[in-house]
Amino acid sequence: MQKPESDHKFSTAWKSSTQPRKQRKYRYNAPLHLKQKSLRVHLSPELRKKYGFRNVLVHKGDKVKVMSGQFAKREGKVNRVWLKRERVYVDGVELIKKEGSKVPLALAPAKLMILELELGDKIRREKLERKIKGNKTHQGERK
Repeated sequence: MQKPESDHKFSTAWKSSTQPRKQRKYRYNAPLHLKQKSLRVHLSPELRKKYGFRNVLVHKGDKVKVMSGQFAKREGKVNRVWLKRERVYVDGVELIKKEGSKVPLALAPAKLMILELELGDKIRREKLERKIKGNKTHQGERK
């Protein structure tokens, strides 16, 4: 007897359904290497101009600004990135419970903007610098 396939199994055949329930199901069941792509955060206009990227993957240690919601315009460092739930924790963004204790609030990456990059990671730094060098050479060729 064959084992029935699970309803919630991830399928790469799914392309772009307009149904929100299928979009949610796809994102919820996606493997981590695909979920990581949804953790990209917009760069500030200065960083955008400097590096030539519109957005980059958020890392622990990046300085970010909350753009919308209850904590809009608040700035802080990224404390934790929860890849499985596609959420980011920022220092200083906490909910105060009724009894007075503070609980860190998980934010969606779409609500954030990176102000300063944490460049301790050699691979990340090289990837950003490669784009800068590439832009300079291409601009030189056009003239």
